[in-house]
Amino acid sequence: MFIQTESTPNPATLKFLPGQTVLEMGTADFPTAEGASASPLAERLFAVDGVEGVFFGHDFVTVTKGEDRDWDHLKPALLGAIMEHFQSGAPVMAGDAAGPSGHAEHSGEDGEIVTQIKELLDSRVRPAVAQDGGDITFHGFERGVVYLHMQGACAGCPSSTLTLKMGIENLLRHYIPEVTEVRPVAV
Repeated sequence: MFIQTESTPNPATLKFLPGQTVLEMGTADFPTAEGASASPLAERLFAVDGVEGVFFGHDFVTVTKGEDRDWDHLKPALLGAIMEHFQSGAPVMAGDAAGPSGHAEHSGEDGEIVTQIKELLDSRVRPAVAQDGGDITFHGFERGVVYLHMQGACAGCPSSTLTLKMGIENLLRHYIPEVTEVRPVAV
């Protein structure tokens, strides 16, 4: 098994590509070790000292390290943990924990606008963000403001504010005049 690594725009996050499917559908975000019990792979990665976050996409794993840690020391242990996991045949997600995480539900008068927002996010934003080892999902829409949840390499990335304001906000405002602003939310 050969695992490729790629840097991301977030210097604290590294993207690992194991050369096989990680999640069939959706994404899984583990911003802390406390929620990792839903995934044997996430538990294994959090066991490496210095790991502060784990995120799974369709064919990648991103790992976020602590500020005081060095990739030169962490990377070999993480490569070993990922390789051991996939060679063991254990599932990535435990039992029925595997469910696609994605956009929040929205009910109300802005349903048509929210549908357009989600379609643009799915077709234009999420594929590009996945290339950088993260995901951005719809969280809410209120009085012209779109609230988005940033995951994986996007969470805490120095360029995430610029991506939100200059990229996503401009895109949504161009196609959907009712959108006036985009803001990140912490979940």
